[in-house]
Amino acid sequence: MTFIAALRHDRISAPWVIDGPINGELFTLYVEKVLAPTLAPGEIVILDNLGSHKGKAARQAIRARGAHRIFLPAYSPDLNPIEQVFAKLKHLMRAAEPRDVEATWRKVGELLDLFSEQECTNYFKNSGYVSV
Repeated sequence: MTFIAALRHDRISAPWVIDGPINGELFTLYVEKVLAPTLAPGEIVILDNLGSHKGKAARQAIRARGAHRIFLPAYSPDLNPIEQVFAKLKHLMRAAEPRDVEATWRKVGELLDLFSEQECTNYFKNSGYVSV
């Protein structure tokens, strides 16, 4: 299973779970159908250097909303604040022990509500973003 989401300074948005690994086609689908509708002009989408994140259609979907994308340097998870979200979510999921795909999806949705506005802000600060 793969979990994808956007971390904002005050919340986690545009969550999506797929039953399998991510690839360029699925990432583009996520950007077009889930992420892009949540974007406002001037917002910045920060991505790691995963090859599936670099597709032309995904770039166009972000730009069509007036948003911009920026890539982090290769091999720099410490600069990617959503990695902290993923770490906490994995910890909580292990404790919950969902038994099937459907239960996992439901549990992810429940657990996302546990991330407070202050916690989301702190993830950015912990990754070196001075102003949030």
